[in-house]
Amino acid sequence: MNMNVYNKVFTEHAHWLVQPRSLEEVQRLLPVGFTSVFLLLQTDRHPPEMTSTSDLEQLAEIELQKDEEEMVTDGPSAPPSRGLSADVSHPYYDVARHGIIQVSGDDNYGRKLIIFSSCCLPPSHQLNHRRLLEYLKFTLDQYVEMDYILVYFHYGLRSSNKPSLKWLREAYNEFDRKYKKNLKTLYVVHPTNFIRIVWNIFKPLISHKFGKKLTYVNYLAELRDHLNYEQLIIPPDVLRHDEKLRAAQKGGPPPSVKTPPPRPPLPSQQFGVSLQFLSLSGLRTEGIFRRSARVQLIKDVQKLYNLGKPVNFEQYDDVHVPAVILKTFLRELPEPLLTFRVYNQVQELLNVESSLRATRCKQIVESLPEHNFIVAKYLLCFLHMVSQESIVNKMSPSNLSCVFGVNLVWPRHGSISLGALTPINIFTEILIEHFDTVFGSRCPPGQVTP
Repeated sequence: MNMNVYNKVFTEHAHWLVQPRSLEEVQRLLPVGFTSVFLLLQTDRHPPEMTSTSDLEQLAEIELQKDEEEMVTDGPSAPPSRGLSADVSHPYYDVARHGIIQVSGDDNYGRKLIIFSSCCLPPSHQLNHRRLLEYLKFTLDQYVEMDYILVYFHYGLRSSNKPSLKWLREAYNEFDRKYKKNLKTLYVVHPTNFIRIVWNIFKPLISHKFGKKLTYVNYLAELRDHLNYEQLIIPPDVLRHDEKLRAAQKGGPPPSVKTPPPRPPLPSQQFGVSLQFLSLSGLRTEGIFRRSARVQLIKDVQKLYNLGKPVNFEQYDDVHVPAVILKTFLRELPEPLLTFRVYNQVQELLNVESSLRATRCKQIVESLPEHNFIVAKYLLCFLHMVSQESIVNKMSPSNLSCVFGVNLVWPRHGSISLGALTPINIFTEILIEHFDTVFGSRCPPGQVTP
């Protein structure tokens, strides 16, 4: 329907459009194609209860069908990534093998990233959605005690693979306060009218505080301002869809993708944090390294370091600021502290008998270059000290390994899959818990410990 027809209809029905109507009345009186436009106006201008839930659900189906029609023009789908396809022993292998849920590094402030990709959902008859919910909770349970971020890739959701609205309600109800409290942001990437309508359906259930955590992201490039983009596990279909959207933007060429600044841009640029300050102020702080700090504070401290200026953490009166800065420093190293070379050795750790793993970790660590070993020994000694206060700070070696593992080891190419996290976390936990065994026999000249 062309724009002249739209203008004519809106002129003739302007007084009528703003009034709440039932879906049946709209379909009877408005020309074909205007139903969705009308009901979107209704949900914007009137409280959700004035447009019935059943009407909104029907509208959601209409919008999803439109989305599917556009997907067809995108060409054949690329095979979804298979995050855990080789790990048949995984308790949720039947769900995990599809790669729907991935843990993918941290955001710019040290908060864990968990990704949900709709395009990886198989047809509904091939997936038990109850198991999907259990697997999502199983994954979140490893991280909800710390601040975390959810990234939802909407592209690829179809009538044939979408969970029901009843399932979504159950999911929201089952995610109690422990899940919602530490979720800092929910990024919805490539939102459509379907998302907007579903949000209106759920408005009566969703608290205002939780609603403020929702952020719409129209293009992948926008994520670079918030996340470690290179660590994101983005399905090929989503990448291709984003390229199509950017190319179509105002009929012009795709907007330029932001690239990180050269490293380092200034002779004075540096990045680090005094572990002595954390030792004095943070060992008995509950949730140390697990909580985030105010984003603006982190930006201010980063700027000071990069300008070569002194930083006095006492003035911020928040021990979580240096904690986040430390994690950020490790994450932004061009090569991980434990080097690219050890990544494959760490992945093979699951093949080693449990009683021999500490010895194997010692061999891996002792093979590090001297400078890397000195820094790693200092850092792991400090984390060992933190873990010894776990009764107070709630940060056991296991909890600390979930926070620091991906900041110490990552692959040279690509991102870390969910399946690769287990050996990394086990490796890091051993380094922390058995620090004396792993690091005790090698003491380079000038080595100090906290």
